[in-house]
Amino acid sequence: MSTQPHTPITLATKVTFVRILGIPVFILLLIYYQMSLSRGAAQEYQRMWALIVFVVIALTDALDGYLARSRNEITRLGSILDPLADKILLLSGIILLTRPGLPQLQPQFPVLFTLIVISRDVVLVTGSFIIHWLFGHVDIRPRLTGKIATFFQMASVIWALAGAPVPIFMGLVWIAAAFTIASGAQYAFDAKRQVEKHSEQPH
Repeated sequence: MSTQPHTPITLATKVTFVRILGIPVFILLLIYYQMSLSRGAAQEYQRMWALIVFVVIALTDALDGYLARSRNEITRLGSILDPLADKILLLSGIILLTRPGLPQLQPQFPVLFTLIVISRDVVLVTGSFIIHWLFGHVDIRPRLTGKIATFFQMASVIWALAGAPVPIFMGLVWIAAAFTIASGAQYAFDAKRQVEKHSEQPH
């Protein structure tokens, strides 16, 4: 299916914009909930609304992808904004649910897990930028390990927002951590191969 680089904003892209606009709503709901926890008067409805908004934004990821494919409206803008929306949503949830100074918030992510997720994304973005700067092109192919890592990260955030039992939550977290590390290593290997491939080509 061909990518359309010069088209008006498509329906799928409009759905992606709505998803992005929903992220600040999710962030505010979760911040207000944590503020209520620190005051000792937890407003559980804020936590539930944060969960609902998160799930709706996550589910509409499938909707904009379906619209883009079914209407043959895959655009460069959409291909950038769609994964960006997923990444901002996930990182917002993971970072806000990592609050060692707020023990009332349970369950919450271990600091080590959050560092693993952020580090992988920083390395991926930085590596992509460097390869693009050096060679003018970067080829990032989605990997199964990355998709599995994203799935378990999403599941962990939903589990935490639902206030579900901590032992099962921690199991999800460390499965997500393992696949996050594995996907980071795989992307690093792909980057190494791209650098070697470009270096072997005559200038």
